[in-house]
Amino acid sequence: MAIPKRVKIWEAGARDGLQNEPATVPTEVKVELIERLVDAGLQAIEATSFVSPKWIPQMGDNSEVMARLKRKPGVSYQALTPNLKGFEAAMAAGTPEVAVFAAATESFSKRNTNCTIAESLERFEPLLAAAKQQGVPVRGFVSVVCGCPFEGEVDPEKVADVTERLVKMGCYDVGLGDTIGTGTPIKVQRMVEACASRVGVEKLGVHFHDTYGQALANILAALELGVDKVDSSVGGLGGCPYAPGATGNVATEDVVYMLDGMGIETGIDLKQLVRIAWWISDHLGRPPVSRVAKALKNKI
Repeated sequence: MAIPKRVKIWEAGARDGLQNEPATVPTEVKVELIERLVDAGLQAIEATSFVSPKWIPQMGDNSEVMARLKRKPGVSYQALTPNLKGFEAAMAAGTPEVAVFAAATESFSKRNTNCTIAESLERFEPLLAAAKQQGVPVRGFVSVVCGCPFEGEVDPEKVADVTERLVKMGCYDVGLGDTIGTGTPIKVQRMVEACASRVGVEKLGVHFHDTYGQALANILAALELGVDKVDSSVGGLGGCPYAPGATGNVATEDVVYMLDGMGIETGIDLKQLVRIAWWISDHLGRPPVSRVAKALKNKI
């Protein structure tokens, strides 16, 4: 096993976590959430997305969020950009880093982006060219890497094909997303191994949803292969609007508790993180789904 000594946590709460909330979350709450997370030690934040508010109304205040943030040196503040128009809007708002996303199955690609996998990748070419010219880092994401709500199990080689293409196009790493949470440890390792054989494990991160309670086990399975980047969402917020039945992301505090117990460094204050999970959950009118947040509520 090649378990890393330090893991980089990509905090997805402010973007992936909130994008599917039915009630509008005020801009000031989003900004405070991000700043509280940074104060707790998070150094990589998905801040917002520059997509059409017609499709994701919750992210309609993207430029305002980026303008209001008090940015801390050394922290990555990232925005999701689906195309060149989104990238240009992100640049106008002073966004320092962006991300692009593709799917591992044709059915999910058509539901999510209204185009084929090949067409979605073609859309990224001018975006990545512009990003390279302007010196803007681009992270890639691949959705439905373990299972698809429309096609069932996904061939690891299909995931590896898309991952390799994103890296060759200029993405500095790729987050592998189990969008509907159907992955199990051995399947995850086969998928990670297929991708690592093409691009190297150092260019891979993992993004697990906890629909079937497998997220922590799947993260451990990926760590055993040397993956050192994990996406998570404070309080377990989030779900994909284009994946029927998908529940939230794995909770950041659950991941940090596990990593702390393994002696793996994250630089994150767990107690502070739990306070944030309860704070944002109170704003949303429901308790966090995180077991660690519930277990530590009266101990912080």
